[in-house]
Amino acid sequence: MITIIAAAAENNALGKENGLVWHLPDDFKRFKRLTSGHHIIMGRKTFESFPKLLPDRTHVIITRKEDYHPEGTIVVHSLEEALRVSKLDEQPFIIGGGEIYKMGMDKADRLELTRVHGEFDADTYFPEIDESKWDLIKEQFHEKDDKHDYAFTYLTYERK
Repeated sequence: MITIIAAAAENNALGKENGLVWHLPDDFKRFKRLTSGHHIIMGRKTFESFPKLLPDRTHVIITRKEDYHPEGTIVVHSLEEALRVSKLDEQPFIIGGGEIYKMGMDKADRLELTRVHGEFDADTYFPEIDESKWDLIKEQFHEKDDKHDYAFTYLTYERK
């Protein structure tokens, strides 16, 4: 099962200048819990936005750069190749950015989306979810609180 995992605003904003435009600690914890022990597939810019390798995950980076080989990662040049090197993982995760999400929408079986309640100025956006292709199977609302400047909802979709 191929899963896309993302946090996107109501206007589908993902981030700006290679960073997130919100800080949601509970969403980070959920991301860690869901992706630990799995392959995480991402574009080069997403990888470069991390301060270091994420523990207990296999990093698969998609890039056009032929001479790009960060230590401790697997570098590939297409989403198909990323999925091929991840085939022994029963649930690899596509973690971004925007272009990788667009490529992955037709390949994914599940979406784990954190919908951040607000609209944000961004330069990277999550693709529109075609409701005719996806069933919303679970949702869980999280209030704004002293650690979270925005309310958000965890949404789980499965392909119809």
